[in-house]
Amino acid sequence: MEKLQRIETPAKLNIRLKVTGRRKDGYHDLVSIMVPVDLQDLLEVSVIPERRIALTCEGFPVPSDEGNLVAKAARSFLAETGFNGGVFIRLRKNIPVAAGMGGGSSDAAATLLALNEMFEQPLSTTQLHGMAAQLGADVPFFLYCRPSLATGIGEILEPLKRWPKTWYVIVTPRLEISTAWVYSRLKLELTEGEYEYIIDNLNKDAIAVSDLLENDLEKVISTRYPIIDILKKTLMDAGAEGAMMTGSGPTVFGLFSSGDRARSAKNDLSSMDLGHVFVVSNWKRGSPLFQ
Repeated sequence: MEKLQRIETPAKLNIRLKVTGRRKDGYHDLVSIMVPVDLQDLLEVSVIPERRIALTCEGFPVPSDEGNLVAKAARSFLAETGFNGGVFIRLRKNIPVAAGMGGGSSDAAATLLALNEMFEQPLSTTQLHGMAAQLGADVPFFLYCRPSLATGIGEILEPLKRWPKTWYVIVTPRLEISTAWVYSRLKLELTEGEYEYIIDNLNKDAIAVSDLLENDLEKVISTRYPIIDILKKTLMDAGAEGAMMTGSGPTVFGLFSSGDRARSAKNDLSSMDLGHVFVVSNWKRGSPLFQ
């Protein structure tokens, strides 16, 4: 049994997010394109003899107790496998919190994968997926961590055969938005034929990412928080080929055709004090857990 795992846990962007139905359990069905990007948290997991879960956090502030999805993921794994010891986890948060980029979900998925690797694969892929879905709608995506078409509540995933090299300038304003609040105020007409629309676009010889940009949650948030529209316009003025809010916000990203253009735009935006600004591109699998 391995005693230590160090893992990079990437953020994700929703390139498209369309709500297709409301469920009796309160969740919404959706169709979304999700891509992992190379803004990542760092996770270090080690086994300890004491029957407890110890968590320390650095970087962006998050709870270091049972309120953290990392601790919930570890407890779920230990309960399922019956292991009598405990784990110590050190988390470095580089992904902004409650920003629509799935940082907490990514950390939880990485915790499950790390523990499963350390304990010599006691859980199957199907078991891990079920456990991940119980932790949160985005957690299953991060088990596989590749550009995907997501349906259901986000847990049904179809990996995309190809995704173009793309650069993104990400801006996260200094506010946190509750996902539950956003969905409770969603009053849009439900989308029909969305799955077929996306497949048609993905099957084109050259995928035009900017043509896919649309987020049904954006209008809800921009009505309450005008900064969303301001950020989109600022990114477009800086040379973006398209701009959109990701997930339930408030992060906004712009698409750029080259790294040089993206870095130039980042420099311009960083001087405006709009929030946290990053340049990212397609995430490359750096950890052996994700090979």
